[in-house]
Amino acid sequence: MSAEYPVARPRRLRRSPVLRRMVAGTRLHPADLILPLFAKEGITEPQPVASMPGVVQHTRDSLRKAAHDAAAAGVGGLILFGIPAVKDARGSAADDPDGVLQVALRDVVAEVGDSIVVMADTCLDEFTDHGHCGILTPSGDVDNDLTLERYASVAVAQAEAGAQMVAPSGMMDGQVGAIRAALDAAGHGTVPILAYSAKYASAFYGPFRDAAECAPQFGDRSTHQQDPAGRLGEALREVRLDLAEGADAVMVKPALAYLDIIAGVRAEVDVPVAAYQVSGEYAMIEAAAANGWVDRERMIMESLVAIKRAGADLILTYWATEVARRL
Repeated sequence: MSAEYPVARPRRLRRSPVLRRMVAGTRLHPADLILPLFAKEGITEPQPVASMPGVVQHTRDSLRKAAHDAAAAGVGGLILFGIPAVKDARGSAADDPDGVLQVALRDVVAEVGDSIVVMADTCLDEFTDHGHCGILTPSGDVDNDLTLERYASVAVAQAEAGAQMVAPSGMMDGQVGAIRAALDAAGHGTVPILAYSAKYASAFYGPFRDAAECAPQFGDRSTHQQDPAGRLGEALREVRLDLAEGADAVMVKPALAYLDIIAGVRAEVDVPVAAYQVSGEYAMIEAAAANGWVDRERMIMESLVAIKRAGADLILTYWATEVARRL
C-alpha cells in the first residue's frame, strides 16, 4: 500500500524535464522506425502527393537520397512500394526482374548496404489495372489461391533483387505459408517475413491510394481485410495462423485507431509486433498543423509514443527520418 496525500505527491517526479525523462515508461528509438517510400517508374522529378504533404513519388535518384538520409538518421528500416508505368490484370510488373520495385530495391541496397533493413511490400494492388490485391475471378472477386501463386513469385523476385525482408499485405488466407515455401525453395530461407496479420478495411488508407495509385476501380477490400468492428479474437486468429505458417514478425494496420488490437497482439505473441501509422493518420496531423490548429511536433511525437506504449516494437511512419533526427 502506497502513501496518500499529502505524503504522496506524484507531481514530484514531473517537476523537471530531466526527472520526467528519467522515469518515462515509454521510449522511442530511431531503430524502432520504418520509413515507407514510393518509387514511380518513368518520372524525371519527384512527384508530390497532394494528400500527403511532404511525401513524394520518387525517381531513382531521389529514392537513393531518401534512403541515404534515413540510414544516416539511424532509422531502422525502409519499406518500398513500386508504381509501374504499365499495369495489367495480373500485375505482371510486380515480379518482373526489371520492374520498378526490383530496380528500386537494387538501387537502395547499393546505396545503403547493410546500414538499414531494406524491405519490400509484397502485394499486387499497385501493379494491377483494376487496383485489387490479387487475381480476379470472372465475377470480379479476388481468387485467393491463384493470388497466392502470384505472391510467391513476387516475393522471390524481391528477395533476388536484394530485399532483406518481405511484407505480404494482401490479407489472403495462406499467404505467409505460400511465400515461405517459395523463398525456401529458391534458396532465400534466411529472408524473414513481416506479415500484415491484422489489416483492417479502413477509411484511413485514402491518401496512400493517391501515393501508390492503387485505388480499386470497383468495389472495395472488405472481403479480405478485417472489419473495423471485429473482435480482438479475429485479429489474434489471423496472427496465430501467420505464425504457424512461418511469419517472423506481425503487423497491425492502421495504428492509432487500433491501439487495443496492438496491445492484445503484444500480449499474445513473443515475436516483434509492428504497427503502421497510415496515410490518413499522417494527413490529418499535417492538415491540422498547416491550419495552425495543433502543435505539429508535439502531435507527431504523442501519436508515436501512444503506438509504442500500446506495445508496438516497430512503427512504420512517414515521419521516420524527421523523428529519428529529433530523437
